[in-house]
Amino acid sequence: MKKLLILICTLISFICRAQVGTFRLGTVEQIPSTVLSETRTLNIYLPEGYSDKDTTTYPVIYLLDGSADEDFIHIVGLVQFCTFPWVNRLPPSIVIGIANTDRKRDMTFPSTVKRDKELLPTSGGSARFISFLADELQPYIQKHYRTNGQKTIIGESLAGLLATEVLFTRPSLFDKYIIISPSLWWDNGSLLNRQPTLLVSAHSTSIYIGVGKEGLAPTEQPHVMEVDANVLADKLNGIKNKDISVHLDYLPDENHATIGHQAAYNAFKWLYRK
Repeated sequence: MKKLLILICTLISFICRAQVGTFRLGTVEQIPSTVLSETRTLNIYLPEGYSDKDTTTYPVIYLLDGSADEDFIHIVGLVQFCTFPWVNRLPPSIVIGIANTDRKRDMTFPSTVKRDKELLPTSGGSARFISFLADELQPYIQKHYRTNGQKTIIGESLAGLLATEVLFTRPSLFDKYIIISPSLWWDNGSLLNRQPTLLVSAHSTSIYIGVGKEGLAPTEQPHVMEVDANVLADKLNGIKNKDISVHLDYLPDENHATIGHQAAYNAFKWLYRK
C-alpha cells in the first residue's frame, strides 16, 4: 500500500511539472546591419495559425520602440485582441518590434538648435535608420516571412517624429502610418516646414495622428504638442490627393505617458473601418 501511494504521488508530481511551461509571446531574432554598423534585435509576433507551409500571407506592422520593455508587449496584446474573430477589427498580422540601441540617435535628424544637441547629444542619425528600414529590414522580413505587401508603421513621441519623417521623405515605405504624440518640436518644428513628397506620390496612404492633452514641449521657443499635431494634420489634409486619407484624433483624457494604448486601438479601428 505504501509503495502504491508513493507511485501515485510521483505520477501526480510528474503531471504537475509537465503542465508548467514557458509562456511565449513571440520570437527574438538578430539582424546584422551594414548601414548601422551593428546588430539589431527584432521581437516578432506571428498570428494564430501562421505556418511557413501555408499559402496564406499577412500584413506586417513595424513597431518602433519595439523592445520587450518598451511597446512590443502592449501592441501585440492589442493586435491579438483586435484579430479575434468575434472582434474582427484588424486582419491577422505579423508584428515586427524593432528594439532600440540608441533611440535618441535613430529617431532624430540633425538639429540646428543648441538646446536640442545638449538634450540629445547622440542625435541626428535618422537618415541611416530609415535606410536600414528600407534597404535591410523590409527585404529581410519579406524574404523570411509570409507577407502580403501591406505595411504599417507605429511610432510614438520621438518615434512619432521618425515616422513623420519617413512619411515626408519616403512615403511609399508604408501604406499605413500610426503617429502618436509626435515630437514635432524637434529642431524648432523644422519638419513641419518641409514639403512632403506625398504631393507627387500616387501611393495609397492612410495616416492616423493621435495626440493627448500634452502641453508645452521641452524647447526654448514655445511649442505645444497638440498644436503641432494639428499643424501636421492640416498640412497633410491640404494635399490634394484622393489616395491620401488623414485622421486627427484628439484624446483630452490622455497625456504623453498614457496615450499609447488608446491611440493605437483607435488607429486600428479607423484604419480598418471598412
